[in-house]
Amino acid sequence: MKIKITNKYLYLILLCFITLTSSAQEVNWLTWEEAAKLAETEKEPKKIFIDVYTDWCGWCKKMDKDTFQNAEVAAYMSKNYYMVKLDGERKEAIEFKGKTFKFVPRPAPSRGYHEFAAALMQGKVNYPTTIFLDEKMNMLSPLPGYQKPEPFLKVAKYFGENIHKDKNWQAYEGEEGK
Repeated sequence: MKIKITNKYLYLILLCFITLTSSAQEVNWLTWEEAAKLAETEKEPKKIFIDVYTDWCGWCKKMDKDTFQNAEVAAYMSKNYYMVKLDGERKEAIEFKGKTFKFVPRPAPSRGYHEFAAALMQGKVNYPTTIFLDEKMNMLSPLPGYQKPEPFLKVAKYFGENIHKDKNWQAYEGEEGK
């Protein structure tokens, strides 16, 4: 059996391949420990971005699919941030700035939470919440709730490009609308 491939079919196959590879961008997710080590040891560390999620959170899964797999978001975030996935119900302890953060169990039917996740969310446990830290692992801002790609990227650039040092959010947001 001989298959004849014409230029037309070859072009179609190539187009499908390019479309598939350009629309699905992979983010290199790190653990908290990996990102913290990089931030402490790299000559020029990046800022840290933390996605606080749970395995049962539907909005977390939607944000993974819609926002973090968006090619523009994934490329920008990978270039400018150490990207961390942090389970808000993680059972293992986390050491940070001389303090040990642990999982806090709750009686059924409630779920427990991790103290580190709660601290990052400033006591307002909400999934998903995205956290922006500077290069020295200091809090820039938590951002609670599901974020669509375009508004999320706007916030990521606000911190990633240090615009927050010169302009408040309202001035930056107003500028973008012009």
